[in-house]
Amino acid sequence: MRNPVGPLPSSIYWRRRAVALCLIALMAVLIAWAVASLGGNGSGTPSDGANGASPKPPAITPGPSSSGPAISEQPGGRDESGASGESDGDPSDSGTGTGGDGGKNGDTVGSGTAAGPGAGAGQQVPANSPLPNCPPSSLQLTLRTMKVSYAPGERPQFQLIVRNTSATTCKADFGPRQAVLTISDSEDDDVWSSKDCPRTAGSLLLRVPAGGTITHTVEWDRARSAPQCATPPTRAVEPGTYLVEAQVPGVKVMPASFTLAKD
Repeated sequence: MRNPVGPLPSSIYWRRRAVALCLIALMAVLIAWAVASLGGNGSGTPSDGANGASPKPPAITPGPSSSGPAISEQPGGRDESGASGESDGDPSDSGTGTGGDGGKNGDTVGSGTAAGPGAGAGQQVPANSPLPNCPPSSLQLTLRTMKVSYAPGERPQFQLIVRNTSATTCKADFGPRQAVLTISDSEDDDVWSSKDCPRTAGSLLLRVPAGGTITHTVEWDRARSAPQCATPPTRAVEPGTYLVEAQVPGVKVMPASFTLAKD
C-alpha cells in the first residue's frame, strides 16, 4: 500500500488516492448537511414548507366603496342640477326633492346631483329660503354641450356653468321658463325649447356660493316641441348640426353647437 506497484511513477498513484479521499470527504459533508436539513427547525417538527403547505396570505380589507350621487331630473328636458352637501345655515336648505314621472316630450321632474369639470354641484333650495336672489351682474354663465357629436339614439346633454363673482351666497332660478334652452337646426328653425311644454313650469332655485361655481344640466330627449304644449311636428329630428342657446334674464350666454350623427 505504501509503495504503489504499476508502470507509472508512484507520485501519480498518490495523487489519485488524494483525489479519491477528497471526494469521499465531500460526499460525507453533503450527506451530513442533507440530514440536518431534514431534521426540521430544531424542535423535531417539520416546517410548513417541508409539509408542502404554502404560507397563508395576509387578509385584504376592502376599502370603502364609492357611492355616486343619484342623478334625477328637472323640467325642460331632463335636468340634472344637484344638491351639494354644503350648508349656508338655513336648516330648510336640505336640497331634497321628489322624483317625477314621465311628461310630454319625455320631460321628467325631480332633483339630484351632477357636477361639471371644475364646478361643484348646485344645491336646490325652497322658495322660502332666506338667501338673497343673485343679481344678474354677479353671475357669469357658460353653456357647453357634453359631447361634440352624439350617436343615433343618444340623448344630448347640456350644462350651464354658473359662477358667482360676488362675495355673497345667493340663489338663482334655473326653471325651464326662466333659464330657457332652445335648440335650432342648420336652417335656424327652432326644434325644441325648454319653455314649450315642461313637465313642471315652476321655479328651480339653486344655491350659488360666494365666489363659487355650480352646474345646471339639461338632457334633450331628441323630440320636437311646440309652444304652449301644442302638438309638435311628427317628423323625426334628422342627423346634422344643431345650435343650443340659453336665455337667462340679464345675463349674456354664448351658444354652443353639436352634431347628431348618422346611422
